[in-house]
Amino acid sequence: MSRTLASTITRIRAFRIDLPLREGRYAWSGGNAVEVFDATVVAIDTAGGLTGWGEICPLGPAYLPAYAAGARTGIAELAPQLLGLDACALGLVNARMDSAMRGHPYVKSALDMACWDVLGQTAGLPVATLMGGHVGESIALYRAISQDTPAKMAASVRKYRREGYRKFQLKVGGDPDVDIARIHAAADVLSPGDVLVADANTGWTQHAALRVAAAVADVNVYLEQPCLTYEQCRVVRAHTNRPFVLDEVIDGLDMVARAAGDGAADVINLKISKVGGLTKARQIRDLCVSLGLAMTIEDTWGGDIVTAAIAHLAHSTPASHLFSSTDFNSYGTVTFADGAPARVNGRMAASRAPGLGVTPRMKVLGRPVIDVRA
Repeated sequence: MSRTLASTITRIRAFRIDLPLREGRYAWSGGNAVEVFDATVVAIDTAGGLTGWGEICPLGPAYLPAYAAGARTGIAELAPQLLGLDACALGLVNARMDSAMRGHPYVKSALDMACWDVLGQTAGLPVATLMGGHVGESIALYRAISQDTPAKMAASVRKYRREGYRKFQLKVGGDPDVDIARIHAAADVLSPGDVLVADANTGWTQHAALRVAAAVADVNVYLEQPCLTYEQCRVVRAHTNRPFVLDEVIDGLDMVARAAGDGAADVINLKISKVGGLTKARQIRDLCVSLGLAMTIEDTWGGDIVTAAIAHLAHSTPASHLFSSTDFNSYGTVTFADGAPARVNGRMAASRAPGLGVTPRMKVLGRPVIDVRA
């Protein structure tokens, strides 16, 4: 059987799985919070008997233009369009998805991720190798600190520092005076070499962001996505001496090029599902390396498969340009795939097995909610 025939897509399934949080609740700006994440796992079966796996898990419906039920509805719409295609022909698969559905990149992410898994299994190589090769033995992780009182957030920083984390992302974006106190409280418990990021998740108005930036001008902290629009963030950037991170507004190659040209950021957050999958995330990653922009490589949320995809993209990124990454599967109480990256002293490593290196536990996934066959 030829490689093309063997990797022809014959069936696409999707499974719904709940991912409860170990801490019980994750809160960020605007009063938003999630207790149980709703993830969708995708399986792409091929004529040669291979199965590639992907996952999409929006951060609730109020973070980005994405929501869990929408992901499944979109996957059901796109799946028939992909039957008969070569899963290893990533450019053709993405072109078909983009022609069949305008926008909705998060819908396409798990499908593209699963195709990368098929490609790796077909080639007998890890996805990280296909994306440039493993850089070093492991990658450093950040820990998100759910929004709470200044004292409780500082206590969380202490707790996760004992577990090996050295990078912390505080969820701010609320009352400016409280956020200033949160930042100072967290900074006071750090040690030399630790990294602190104050992530407002678009929650401040421009004038509030300027107040906070002025009040923490002497704190060793990065400011992340203070305002809703790119233009507002640029104003804040121009008035602060703190290093600056853009996240929610970075949704494609054009915005990366614009931000780099404007000098609007020192770091960007590259979320796999926000840009449509690993194929487009790798394009952005390579552009950032060429432009000299550092990156936090992550996703909106997820479990074992999303964490594996993050690990492969991050582990194949030059260390000089990898600001941080994250291990979302350590936040939840449910493990549904063997072979997923496991945190060790605040770091993780991508699997050296072919593809993403994950094997889902079908008893945990249950019956598919979508099943499309050729």
